[in-house]
Amino acid sequence: MTQTIHMELLDEGTAVWRPVEAEQIDGELFRVIGIVPEHEKWMFPPGTIVRCKNTKLSDGIHLTAYESV
Repeated sequence: MTQTIHMELLDEGTAVWRPVEAEQIDGELFRVIGIVPEHEKWMFPPGTIVRCKNTKLSDGIHLTAYESV
């Protein structure tokens, strides 16, 4: 099952989060899928298994990737 998670973008000068598609593996574990736009640098590249948690962002609470597993 795919789900939208939020990925922090690197080298932006401030915290910037992008919604990306991920495949839920189990509970809080997801595999990042999709293609990184050429002008962006994601914290975790596609194919990485990440642990996610609910985080309050400026527009609400979202699942965010915070570590690779």
